[in-house]
Amino acid sequence: METNKEQILVRITGKDRTGLTASVMQILSRHDAQILDIGQADIHSTLCLGILIRIDESHSGQVMKELLFKATELGVNIGFEPVSDDEYEEWAGRQGKHRYILTVIGRSLSARQIQAAADVVADEDLNIDSIKRLTGRLSVKHPEKNVRACIEFSLRGTPKDKNAMQARLMALSSEMGMDFSLQKDDMYRRMRRLICFDMDSTLIQTECIDELAERAGAGAQVRAITEQAMRGEIDFKESFTRRVALLKGLDVSVMQEIAEHLPITEGTDRLMSVLKTCGYKIAILSGGFTYFGEYLQRRYGIDYVYANELEIGEDGKLTGRYVGEIVDGRRKADLLKLIAQSEKVNLAQTIAVGDGANDLPMLSEAGLGIAFHAKPRVVESAKQSISTLGLDGILYFLGFKDSHLGEQGRL
Repeated sequence: METNKEQILVRITGKDRTGLTASVMQILSRHDAQILDIGQADIHSTLCLGILIRIDESHSGQVMKELLFKATELGVNIGFEPVSDDEYEEWAGRQGKHRYILTVIGRSLSARQIQAAADVVADEDLNIDSIKRLTGRLSVKHPEKNVRACIEFSLRGTPKDKNAMQARLMALSSEMGMDFSLQKDDMYRRMRRLICFDMDSTLIQTECIDELAERAGAGAQVRAITEQAMRGEIDFKESFTRRVALLKGLDVSVMQEIAEHLPITEGTDRLMSVLKTCGYKIAILSGGFTYFGEYLQRRYGIDYVYANELEIGEDGKLTGRYVGEIVDGRRKADLLKLIAQSEKVNLAQTIAVGDGANDLPMLSEAGLGIAFHAKPRVVESAKQSISTLGLDGILYFLGFKDSHLGEQGRL
Protein backbone atom coordinates (compact mmCIF):
# COMPACT_ATOMS: atom_id res chain seq x y z
CA MET A 1 0.00 0.00 0.00
CA GLU A 2 1.41 3.42 -1.02
CA THR A 3 2.03 5.75 1.92
CA ASN A 4 1.08 9.42 1.93
CA LYS A 5 3.92 11.80 1.20
CA GLU A 6 4.43 15.49 1.83
CA GLN A 7 6.88 18.23 0.88
CA ILE A 8 8.86 20.16 3.49
CA LEU A 9 11.16 23.10 2.82
CA VAL A 10 14.12 23.01 5.23
CA ARG A 11 15.98 26.31 5.77
CA ILE A 12 19.33 26.39 7.56
CA THR A 13 21.25 29.59 8.35
CA GLY A 14 24.27 30.39 10.46
CA LYS A 15 28.04 30.19 10.48
CA ASP A 16 29.31 27.85 7.78
CA ARG A 17 31.39 24.87 8.81
CA THR A 18 32.86 21.79 7.18
CA GLY A 19 30.60 18.74 7.15
CA LEU A 20 27.30 20.56 7.77
CA THR A 21 25.64 19.47 4.53
CA ALA A 22 26.91 15.90 4.98
CA SER A 23 25.41 15.74 8.48
CA VAL A 24 22.02 16.96 7.23
CA MET A 25 22.01 14.50 4.32
CA GLN A 26 22.89 11.63 6.63
CA ILE A 27 19.66 12.23 8.57
CA LEU A 28 17.56 12.63 5.43
CA SER A 29 19.00 9.49 3.84
CA ARG A 30 18.10 7.37 6.89
CA HIS A 31 14.46 8.27 6.29
CA ASP A 32 14.66 7.79 2.51
CA ALA A 33 13.84 11.44 1.77
CA GLN A 34 13.66 12.52 -1.87
CA ILE A 35 15.45 15.79 -2.70
CA LEU A 36 13.23 17.91 -4.96
CA ASP A 37 15.44 21.02 -4.86
CA ILE A 38 18.57 22.22 -3.10
CA GLY A 39 20.54 25.45 -3.07
CA GLN A 40 23.21 27.06 -0.95
CA ALA A 41 24.83 30.48 -0.66
CA ASP A 42 27.76 31.49 1.53
CA ILE A 43 28.24 35.19 2.26
CA HIS A 44 31.12 36.23 4.54
CA SER A 45 31.18 32.72 6.09
CA THR A 46 27.42 32.90 6.73
CA LEU A 47 25.53 29.94 5.29
CA CYS A 48 22.05 29.92 3.82
CA LEU A 49 21.04 26.39 2.81
CA GLY A 50 17.64 25.43 1.45
CA ILE A 51 16.46 21.85 0.84
CA LEU A 52 13.01 20.88 -0.45
CA ILE A 53 12.30 17.27 0.49
CA ARG A 54 9.48 14.82 -0.21
CA ILE A 55 9.01 12.25 2.54
CA ASP A 56 6.51 9.82 4.04
CA GLU A 57 4.18 11.66 6.39
CA SER A 58 4.85 8.98 9.02
CA HIS A 59 8.55 9.95 9.05
CA SER A 60 8.31 13.74 8.80
CA GLY A 61 7.98 14.43 12.53
CA GLN A 62 11.02 12.31 13.37
CA VAL A 63 13.08 13.87 10.57
CA MET A 64 12.34 17.41 11.78
CA LYS A 65 13.16 16.39 15.35
CA GLU A 66 16.52 14.90 14.38
CA LEU A 67 17.35 17.90 12.17
CA LEU A 68 16.51 20.27 15.01
CA PHE A 69 18.86 18.42 17.39
CA LYS A 70 21.63 18.42 14.77
CA ALA A 71 21.18 22.16 14.13
CA THR A 72 21.52 22.84 17.87
CA GLU A 73 24.65 20.69 17.98
CA LEU A 74 26.16 22.56 15.00
CA GLY A 75 25.15 26.01 16.27
CA VAL A 76 22.97 26.96 13.30
CA ASN A 77 19.35 28.04 12.91
CA ILE A 78 16.82 25.77 11.22
CA GLY A 79 13.24 26.26 10.06
CA PHE A 80 10.59 24.11 8.36
CA GLU A 81 7.79 25.06 5.98
CA PRO A 82 5.21 22.66 4.50
CA VAL A 83 4.71 22.92 0.74
CA SER A 84 1.43 21.60 -0.67
CA ASP A 85 1.25 19.52 -3.85
CA ASP A 86 -0.43 22.41 -5.68
CA GLU A 87 2.21 24.92 -4.54
CA TYR A 88 4.96 22.58 -5.63
CA GLU A 89 3.42 21.93 -9.06
CA GLU A 90 2.92 25.68 -9.65
CA TRP A 91 6.57 26.33 -8.70
CA ALA A 92 7.85 23.45 -10.85
CA GLY A 93 5.88 24.74 -13.83
CA ARG A 94 7.69 28.09 -13.65
CA GLN A 95 11.05 26.36 -14.04
CA GLY A 96 10.42 25.84 -17.74
CA LYS A 97 10.48 29.58 -18.43
CA HIS A 98 13.33 31.32 -20.22
CA ARG A 99 16.43 32.19 -18.25
CA TYR A 100 18.61 35.26 -18.69
CA ILE A 101 21.93 36.31 -17.22
CA LEU A 102 22.29 39.96 -16.24
CA THR A 103 25.92 40.90 -15.54
CA VAL A 104 26.66 44.19 -13.80
CA ILE A 105 30.24 45.51 -13.64
CA GLY A 106 31.99 48.62 -12.40
CA ARG A 107 35.02 49.85 -10.47
CA SER A 108 32.79 49.38 -7.44
CA LEU A 109 29.06 48.74 -7.01
CA SER A 110 26.89 50.56 -4.50
CA ALA A 111 23.44 49.69 -3.13
CA ARG A 112 22.04 52.52 -5.26
CA GLN A 113 23.46 51.00 -8.44
CA ILE A 114 22.27 47.49 -7.62
CA GLN A 115 18.83 48.87 -6.75
CA ALA A 116 18.63 50.50 -10.19
CA ALA A 117 19.42 47.17 -11.86
CA ALA A 118 16.95 45.28 -9.64
CA ASP A 119 14.22 47.85 -10.40
CA VAL A 120 14.60 47.18 -14.13
CA VAL A 121 14.36 43.44 -13.51
CA ALA A 122 11.24 43.83 -11.39
CA ASP A 123 9.57 46.15 -13.90
CA GLU A 124 9.97 43.44 -16.56
CA ASP A 125 8.30 40.83 -14.29
CA LEU A 126 11.47 38.74 -14.11
CA ASN A 127 12.36 36.74 -11.01
CA ILE A 128 15.91 36.75 -9.62
CA ASP A 129 16.77 33.09 -8.97
CA SER A 130 20.32 33.66 -7.77
CA ILE A 131 22.99 36.34 -7.37
CA LYS A 132 26.72 35.62 -7.65
CA ARG A 133 29.80 37.77 -7.23
CA LEU A 134 32.36 37.05 -9.97
CA THR A 135 35.15 39.36 -8.81
CA GLY A 136 37.49 38.90 -5.88
CA ARG A 137 36.73 40.62 -2.59
CA LEU A 138 37.60 44.28 -2.22
CA SER A 139 40.10 45.40 0.40
CA VAL A 140 38.86 48.04 2.84
CA LYS A 141 42.41 48.75 4.06
CA HIS A 142 43.87 49.02 0.57
CA PRO A 143 41.05 50.37 -1.64
CA GLU A 144 43.43 50.88 -4.54
CA LYS A 145 43.75 47.10 -4.95
CA ASN A 146 41.37 44.90 -6.96
CA VAL A 147 39.39 47.93 -8.10
CA ARG A 148 36.63 46.16 -10.00
CA ALA A 149 33.33 44.64 -9.04
CA CYS A 150 30.99 42.28 -10.88
CA ILE A 151 27.67 40.77 -9.85
CA GLU A 152 25.79 38.22 -11.95
CA PHE A 153 22.01 37.85 -11.66
CA SER A 154 20.31 34.67 -12.87
CA LEU A 155 16.82 35.69 -14.05
CA ARG A 156 13.79 33.58 -14.87
CA GLY A 157 10.87 34.57 -17.06
CA THR A 158 10.23 36.46 -20.28
CA PRO A 159 10.78 40.24 -20.35
CA LYS A 160 7.69 42.26 -21.27
CA ASP A 161 9.86 44.16 -23.80
CA LYS A 162 13.43 42.87 -24.07
CA ASN A 163 14.58 45.67 -26.40
CA ALA A 164 13.18 48.33 -24.09
CA MET A 165 14.82 46.60 -21.12
CA GLN A 166 18.15 46.54 -22.92
CA ALA A 167 17.82 50.22 -23.83
CA ARG A 168 17.00 51.13 -20.25
CA LEU A 169 20.05 49.24 -18.96
CA MET A 170 22.30 50.98 -21.49
CA ALA A 171 20.94 54.36 -20.37
CA LEU A 172 21.70 53.46 -16.74
CA SER A 173 25.27 52.60 -17.76
CA SER A 174 26.11 56.18 -18.63
CA GLU A 175 24.00 57.70 -15.86
CA MET A 176 25.38 55.63 -12.99
CA GLY A 177 28.90 54.58 -13.97
CA MET A 178 28.34 50.85 -14.40
CA ASP A 179 28.04 48.45 -17.32
CA PHE A 180 25.55 45.73 -18.18
CA SER A 181 25.26 42.60 -20.26
CA LEU A 182 21.87 40.90 -20.71
CA GLN A 183 22.19 37.49 -22.37
CA LYS A 184 19.84 34.57 -22.81
CA ASP A 185 21.17 31.73 -20.70
CA ASP A 186 21.46 29.07 -23.37
CA MET A 187 24.21 26.69 -24.45
CA TYR A 188 25.76 29.26 -26.80
CA ARG A 189 26.31 31.72 -23.97
CA ARG A 190 28.39 29.06 -22.21
CA MET A 191 30.27 27.94 -25.35
CA ARG A 192 31.70 31.04 -27.04
CA ARG A 193 34.58 30.06 -29.32
CA LEU A 194 35.59 33.00 -31.55
CA ILE A 195 36.30 36.61 -30.54
CA CYS A 196 36.98 39.40 -33.03
CA PHE A 197 38.52 42.72 -31.97
CA ASP A 198 38.78 46.09 -33.53
CA MET A 199 42.35 47.30 -32.98
CA ASP A 200 42.67 51.08 -32.77
CA SER A 201 41.12 52.52 -29.57
CA THR A 202 40.14 48.97 -28.57
CA LEU A 203 43.19 46.71 -28.20
CA ILE A 204 45.43 49.79 -28.20
CA GLN A 205 44.68 53.24 -26.78
CA THR A 206 45.47 55.20 -29.91
CA GLU A 207 44.64 55.48 -33.59
CA CYS A 208 47.69 54.34 -35.55
CA ILE A 209 46.85 56.58 -38.48
CA ASP A 210 46.93 59.55 -36.09
CA GLU A 211 50.38 58.48 -34.87
CA LEU A 212 51.63 58.24 -38.44
CA ALA A 213 50.08 61.58 -39.31
CA GLU A 214 51.88 63.29 -36.42
CA ARG A 215 55.20 62.12 -37.87
CA ALA A 216 54.10 63.30 -41.30
CA GLY A 217 53.13 66.74 -39.99
CA ALA A 218 49.43 66.21 -40.78
CA GLY A 219 48.19 65.29 -37.31
CA ALA A 220 45.43 67.85 -36.91
CA GLN A 221 44.00 67.22 -40.38
CA VAL A 222 43.91 63.45 -39.96
CA ARG A 223 42.48 63.54 -36.42
CA ALA A 224 39.61 65.70 -37.58
CA ILE A 225 38.75 63.26 -40.38
CA THR A 226 39.14 60.28 -38.00
CA GLU A 227 36.67 61.74 -35.51
CA GLN A 228 34.15 62.39 -38.28
CA ALA A 229 34.45 58.79 -39.47
CA MET A 230 34.17 57.26 -35.99
CA ARG A 231 31.05 59.33 -35.29
CA GLY A 232 29.55 58.04 -38.53
CA GLU A 233 29.34 61.51 -40.07
CA ILE A 234 31.26 60.61 -43.26
CA ASP A 235 31.71 57.42 -45.26
CA PHE A 236 34.59 55.30 -43.96
CA LYS A 237 36.08 54.55 -47.38
CA GLU A 238 36.15 58.22 -48.30
CA SER A 239 37.66 59.24 -44.98
CA PHE A 240 40.24 56.46 -45.13
CA THR A 241 41.38 57.44 -48.63
CA ARG A 242 41.69 61.09 -47.61
CA ARG A 243 43.68 60.28 -44.48
CA VAL A 244 46.08 57.86 -46.17
CA ALA A 245 46.83 60.45 -48.86
CA LEU A 246 48.12 62.77 -46.12
CA LEU A 247 50.79 60.20 -45.15
CA LYS A 248 52.59 60.46 -48.49
CA GLY A 249 56.38 60.67 -48.14
CA LEU A 250 56.61 59.24 -44.61
CA ASP A 251 59.56 56.85 -44.14
CA VAL A 252 58.43 53.27 -43.43
CA SER A 253 60.90 52.95 -40.53
CA VAL A 254 58.58 55.16 -38.49
CA MET A 255 56.07 52.29 -38.34
CA GLN A 256 58.43 50.08 -36.33
CA GLU A 257 59.09 52.84 -33.80
CA ILE A 258 55.33 53.37 -33.32
CA ALA A 259 54.64 49.62 -33.03
CA GLU A 260 57.23 49.16 -30.29
CA HIS A 261 55.58 51.88 -28.19
CA LEU A 262 51.88 51.10 -28.73
CA PRO A 263 49.84 51.92 -25.61
CA ILE A 264 48.15 48.58 -24.86
CA THR A 265 44.67 48.88 -23.39
CA GLU A 266 44.18 48.01 -19.71
CA GLY A 267 43.32 44.35 -19.21
CA THR A 268 44.50 43.18 -22.65
CA ASP A 269 47.33 40.97 -21.35
CA ARG A 270 45.04 39.23 -18.84
CA LEU A 271 42.22 38.79 -21.34
CA MET A 272 44.44 37.35 -24.07
CA SER A 273 46.11 34.93 -21.66
CA VAL A 274 42.75 33.55 -20.48
CA LEU A 275 41.29 33.33 -23.98
CA LYS A 276 44.29 31.43 -25.34
CA THR A 277 44.32 29.09 -22.33
CA CYS A 278 40.63 28.33 -22.88
CA GLY A 279 41.06 27.60 -26.59
CA TYR A 280 39.35 30.65 -28.12
CA LYS A 281 40.15 31.63 -31.69
CA ILE A 282 41.11 35.31 -31.75
CA ALA A 283 40.96 37.73 -34.68
CA ILE A 284 41.82 41.37 -35.31
CA LEU A 285 39.43 42.96 -37.81
CA SER A 286 40.66 46.50 -38.17
CA GLY A 287 40.22 49.58 -40.29
CA GLY A 288 43.79 50.35 -39.24
CA PHE A 289 46.95 48.88 -40.72
CA THR A 290 48.25 45.35 -41.14
CA TYR A 291 51.74 46.26 -39.88
CA PHE A 292 50.47 47.03 -36.38
CA GLY A 293 47.97 44.18 -36.35
CA GLU A 294 50.75 41.70 -37.14
CA TYR A 295 52.86 43.18 -34.34
CA LEU A 296 50.03 42.43 -31.87
CA GLN A 297 49.54 39.03 -33.49
CA ARG A 298 53.11 38.06 -32.66
CA ARG A 299 52.82 39.43 -29.12
CA TYR A 300 49.60 37.60 -28.20
CA GLY A 301 49.43 34.60 -30.53
CA ILE A 302 46.39 35.97 -32.36
CA ASP A 303 45.01 33.62 -35.01
CA TYR A 304 43.76 36.04 -37.70
CA VAL A 305 44.60 39.60 -38.73
CA TYR A 306 42.64 41.48 -41.38
CA ALA A 307 43.47 45.16 -41.79
CA ASN A 308 44.56 47.64 -44.47
CA GLU A 309 47.87 47.48 -46.33
CA LEU A 310 49.75 50.72 -46.96
CA GLU A 311 51.55 50.99 -50.29
CA ILE A 312 55.30 51.49 -49.93
CA GLY A 313 57.37 52.93 -52.77
CA GLU A 314 60.77 51.72 -53.94
CA ASP A 315 62.35 54.52 -51.94
CA GLY A 316 60.98 53.05 -48.68
CA LYS A 317 58.42 55.78 -48.23
CA LEU A 318 54.63 55.68 -48.09
CA THR A 319 53.01 56.59 -51.41
CA GLY A 320 49.78 57.93 -49.89
CA ARG A 321 47.85 54.99 -51.33
CA TYR A 322 46.71 51.62 -50.05
CA VAL A 323 46.74 48.10 -51.50
CA GLY A 324 43.70 45.82 -51.84
CA GLU A 325 40.18 46.08 -50.45
CA ILE A 326 39.49 48.46 -47.56
CA VAL A 327 38.45 46.79 -44.31
CA ASP A 328 35.38 48.90 -43.53
CA GLY A 329 32.37 48.12 -41.35
CA ARG A 330 30.66 45.81 -43.84
CA ARG A 331 33.92 43.99 -44.54
CA LYS A 332 34.45 43.40 -40.80
CA ALA A 333 31.03 41.76 -40.50
CA ASP A 334 31.70 39.60 -43.56
CA LEU A 335 35.10 38.54 -42.18
CA LEU A 336 33.56 37.57 -38.84
CA LYS A 337 31.10 35.28 -40.64
CA LEU A 338 33.85 33.90 -42.90
CA ILE A 339 36.16 33.04 -39.99
CA ALA A 340 33.28 31.48 -38.06
CA GLN A 341 32.45 29.34 -41.07
CA SER A 342 36.10 28.34 -41.52
CA GLU A 343 36.42 27.40 -37.83
CA LYS A 344 33.02 25.62 -37.89
CA VAL A 345 31.72 27.97 -35.17
CA ASN A 346 28.04 28.91 -34.94
CA LEU A 347 27.56 32.70 -35.18
CA ALA A 348 25.83 32.54 -31.80
CA GLN A 349 29.19 31.45 -30.36
CA THR A 350 31.05 34.53 -31.62
CA ILE A 351 31.99 37.75 -29.84
CA ALA A 352 32.84 41.10 -31.42
CA VAL A 353 34.42 44.06 -29.62
CA GLY A 354 34.85 47.57 -30.99
CA ASP A 355 34.48 51.28 -30.33
CA GLY A 356 33.57 53.01 -33.60
CA ALA A 357 30.64 53.35 -35.97
CA ASN A 358 32.43 51.08 -38.45
CA ASP A 359 32.28 48.29 -35.82
CA LEU A 360 28.48 48.30 -35.56
CA PRO A 361 27.89 45.77 -38.39
CA MET A 362 30.12 43.13 -36.77
CA LEU A 363 28.74 43.91 -33.29
CA SER A 364 25.23 43.21 -34.58
CA GLU A 365 26.28 40.00 -36.40
CA ALA A 366 28.08 38.45 -33.43
CA GLY A 367 26.36 36.37 -30.79
CA LEU A 368 27.74 38.83 -28.24
CA GLY A 369 28.55 42.33 -29.50
CA ILE A 370 30.33 44.60 -27.01
CA ALA A 371 30.85 48.34 -27.44
CA PHE A 372 34.13 49.08 -25.66
CA HIS A 373 34.70 52.64 -24.37
CA ALA A 374 32.74 53.54 -27.46
CA LYS A 375 31.42 56.68 -29.10
CA PRO A 376 27.88 57.68 -27.97
CA ARG A 377 26.25 56.58 -31.22
CA VAL A 378 27.84 53.13 -30.92
CA VAL A 379 26.74 52.71 -27.29
CA GLU A 380 23.19 53.68 -28.24
CA SER A 381 23.10 50.99 -30.93
CA ALA A 382 24.91 48.23 -29.03
CA LYS A 383 23.30 45.69 -26.69
CA GLN A 384 26.29 45.43 -24.33
CA SER A 385 28.95 47.95 -23.46
CA ILE A 386 32.01 48.30 -21.25
CA SER A 387 33.02 51.82 -20.27
CA THR A 388 34.13 51.40 -16.65
CA LEU A 389 36.75 48.61 -16.80
CA GLY A 390 39.53 47.45 -19.10
CA LEU A 391 39.22 44.79 -21.78
CA ASP A 392 39.37 41.99 -19.21
CA GLY A 393 35.88 43.06 -18.16
CA ILE A 394 34.78 40.90 -21.10
CA LEU A 395 35.66 37.83 -19.01
CA TYR A 396 32.79 38.60 -16.63
CA PHE A 397 30.32 38.81 -19.52
CA LEU A 398 31.51 35.29 -20.39
CA GLY A 399 30.84 34.07 -16.85
CA PHE A 400 34.44 33.76 -15.63
CA LYS A 401 35.09 34.26 -11.92
CA ASP A 402 38.36 35.66 -10.62
CA SER A 403 38.65 32.62 -8.35
CA HIS A 404 38.61 30.33 -11.41
CA LEU A 405 41.51 32.13 -13.09
CA GLY A 406 44.27 31.59 -10.52
CA GLU A 407 47.24 33.82 -11.21
CA GLN A 408 45.53 35.13 -14.36
CA GLY A 409 42.71 36.49 -12.20
CA ARG A 410 45.00 38.87 -10.34
CA LEU A 411 45.58 42.49 -11.21
